[in-house]
Amino acid sequence: MEFQAGRGEWFCALEWARLLGHRGQREQALEVLAPYIATDWWPAARARAELLEGWGRVEDAIALSRPYAQAGDRLALVFFARLLARHDRSGEAFMLLRTKIQDWFLAECLVDVAEAAGMDEEAAALLEARVEGAVPACSDADCHNLRIEPSNAVGLLATIRERQGRIEEAIALLHTRETTSVNGRDQLADLLARHDQITELRAYAASEYHGHAAQRLAEVLEKRGDVEGAIAAYRTFGATPDGMWHVAVPLSELLVRHGRGDEAIEVMRALAEHGAEDWIVHTLCTLYADHGRPRDGLAHLDALRDRHGGKEEWDFFRMRLPLMADCGLLDEGIEQARVHPEGDTWYAAWVLSDVLAEAGRTEEAAAVLERHPTFGGSLRAERLIELGRIEDAVRVLQQPVSKPTAPAGDGAYSTEPPF
Repeated sequence: MEFQAGRGEWFCALEWARLLGHRGQREQALEVLAPYIATDWWPAARARAELLEGWGRVEDAIALSRPYAQAGDRLALVFFARLLARHDRSGEAFMLLRTKIQDWFLAECLVDVAEAAGMDEEAAALLEARVEGAVPACSDADCHNLRIEPSNAVGLLATIRERQGRIEEAIALLHTRETTSVNGRDQLADLLARHDQITELRAYAASEYHGHAAQRLAEVLEKRGDVEGAIAAYRTFGATPDGMWHVAVPLSELLVRHGRGDEAIEVMRALAEHGAEDWIVHTLCTLYADHGRPRDGLAHLDALRDRHGGKEEWDFFRMRLPLMADCGLLDEGIEQARVHPEGDTWYAAWVLSDVLAEAGRTEEAAAVLERHPTFGGSLRAERLIELGRIEDAVRVLQQPVSKPTAPAGDGAYSTEPPF
């Protein structure tokens, strides 16, 4: 690691510096990072600041980070503000961020440091002004959407009201949002669940489109031991194919957790009949494999292929390979893969390599990837490491990454895989 760090390998340098710090060789650790910091590269400065903070040299960490924050780098600014807040300087962090509240990322940090600084009301006033200053999102007279900056102002204001104990006000605020779900979670549903307002959560789950409120309701009921109630919450929302589209996966996972794998399979199989999207079929095939029914999975793929005139895109064919391996037909599957129209592509090689490795055929898994040396360096290295060929793996990882030249765009959508 020391050798690679000296050659300019950043991640090796980072880990070598950390290791030296753990050994008490702190000045040597800082010297390892010095060439990177000399380029004014923020990730290196952050790494050094983290080391300094961890050693109790907080003022040095602050002094190092401050110029990057003042230069306007938002990642540096958030790191710097949180560093100040961790060391009883939350008020300073708040004042640093307040003029940049229009940025959602910085606004989120401001609300966090406001709590530590005891400045919730000041933060709320800033956010209320932003909400009240919302403007129409476009010039269309029929469009009633508003543009708020920051985009998460309503949610952040509700966060403050909730921690102030003003729960009903927070709920009312969240009912005004235009975007209700972020990263698969719904803030209103989570708030109702936290405060045991199950009746309100049921009502919201019945009206919320994405199914995230129904999922939160089911999570609460399952945690309470009411498994049937949790299943019913999903099935009620998924009474139509459109509704089940949103909750089929969490419902199937719930059923599997409680030993009802066959029911989980039926949920996904019924949904696949309405729309054979690849993610639906993949989930179904995985359930078949996990519950000892690989031949049923193959039969489903056969029926799907027949429905498309005997043609099978790679995204569906690839699901066959682990099922065939489970049936003792891996060699046959590999032969079928090689004659598939997409079987000689780099992305097909990745799939074949994974299946071979899973079957314990690591030499063959590595050889498959050698046919596409310009792609998948990390996976090739992983296979070589599994074979004990560490130096070869390092050489692969040090090769420059080459990307195929993209053809000039003509405005039309490509029909060439991968999509």
